[in-house]
Amino acid sequence: MTFPNKPLALSVGLLTAALSVGAAQADFPEKPIQLIVPWSAGGGTDAVARQLASGLEQELGQTVNVVNRTGGAGVVGHTAMTMADPNGYTLGLVTAEITTYRHIGTAPISYEDLSPIAMINLDSAAFNVSADSGWESLDAALEDIKANPNDYTVSGSSPGAAYHLAFAGFLNQQGIDPNTVALVPSEGAAPGLQELAADGVDFVFSSLPESESMRSSGRVDTLAVFADERLEAFPDIPTSEEVTGDPWAAGTWRGLVGPEGLPDDVVARLAEATQKVYESEDFQTFMANRGFGTAWRGPDAFGEFMAEADANNAEIIDKLGLAE
Repeated sequence: MTFPNKPLALSVGLLTAALSVGAAQADFPEKPIQLIVPWSAGGGTDAVARQLASGLEQELGQTVNVVNRTGGAGVVGHTAMTMADPNGYTLGLVTAEITTYRHIGTAPISYEDLSPIAMINLDSAAFNVSADSGWESLDAALEDIKANPNDYTVSGSSPGAAYHLAFAGFLNQQGIDPNTVALVPSEGAAPGLQELAADGVDFVFSSLPESESMRSSGRVDTLAVFADERLEAFPDIPTSEEVTGDPWAAGTWRGLVGPEGLPDDVVARLAEATQKVYESEDFQTFMANRGFGTAWRGPDAFGEFMAEADANNAEIIDKLGLAE
C-alpha cells in the first residue's frame, strides 16, 4: 500500500479549496439578498433603499428584499447590519448617524464595524439667512459671528442631528466656537425656515430643496452649500469652499454597506452593480424628482469619507457637550 506525497496532497487540497471558494464567490449572488433599512417605511431612506433594491435586482438577477429595522434613532437597524454574516446576503443602507452613535453614547457601533460598498446620496447642508438680514455673502456673516459671540441663533433640527453637526462643524473649522451660536431646536427645516423668515432666528441649516420655496418667494437667502462643488440644480449658490478656501462637504448621506469582513470580490461585485444602478436614468430621475442629492463614492472612497465624518463628529459632539 502506497501513500501520496503529503506536501503534494496538501498543495492540491489547498488549490482545490481555493478554486471552490473562488467559483462560489464568482457566482455571487446565488440566492435573495436582504437590505436592512434602519428607518421606517415611507421615509426618505426607505424610498432610496427601495429604488436601489429594484435596480440591484436587475443587475444581480436576484430578489433584494428591503427590511425595515427601526428603533433607537436608527440604532436597531444599524446594529443589525454589523451583526450579519459577512457573506453578502445581508446588506444595509447606512445613514450619517453611524458616525455619531459611539460619540454621543447611544450605541458602541461605528463605521468600523461595516464594509463600505458605495455611497449614493449626499444631501448637503446649506447656510440660510433671512432675506432682510443684511448679509449678502457667507464671509460677511462669518465676520459678524466672530465679532459678536453669543449674539446669534440657529435652527433647523434637534441637537446632534446630521445638519446640526454639519453647521457646527463648519463653524469649528472656521475657528468659531459653535457654542457661541445658540441652537433653537425645531422639528426639521420647515418650522426653522418659518422662524427665520419671521426674524425669530438668525440662521437655519437645511438642504437646498427644503429652502427652495422660501428662497424663490424672496423671504430667505442661501449664502452657501456645504458640498464639494455647486449643485447642478442650484448653480447660483456657491460652495463654502469657494468663499473660505477650506473644503467642507457635510449634511446627511446614505450608502450601501455590509458587515465587517465582507470578501473583497463580493464587495467589488456589489459596488459594480450599484454603480450601474446609480448611473441609470431611472435612479437619477427618481433622486432628482424626490429632491435627493446624488454623490458617488466607491468602496475605498466611501470608507475614507465615513472615517473623516466620524473624526469630525467626534470633535464637534465633544465641543457641543453632547458626548456621553
